[in-house]
Amino acid sequence: MLSKRMKADSKSAKRWVISGRVQGVGFRYFAQRAATELNLTGYVRNLEDGGVEVYAAGPADQLARFAALLQRGPRGAMVRAVEEEPAEVLGYNLFEVEP
Repeated sequence: MLSKRMKADSKSAKRWVISGRVQGVGFRYFAQRAATELNLTGYVRNLEDGGVEVYAAGPADQLARFAALLQRGPRGAMVRAVEEEPAEVLGYNLFEVEP
């Protein structure tokens, strides 16, 4: 059985910037639903340039599944590019849609 410390240490985080037709198509709520189903924490928000920024923390395998969903997006979205980078694990307790 893993200790609480080992479980906490197994968490990692990623940050994505998604561009294309990703605002006005429900992308933030799509990301929130997917992240919640995968037990990830973090946030999603629109960017001024028309893109979407996503930050998520959780087990690496769940982050990989999440990344694949972000590549596709919801119906109506047209994802042109996804930039991914490692991120610091932050203290989010759930996955939030930010304005």
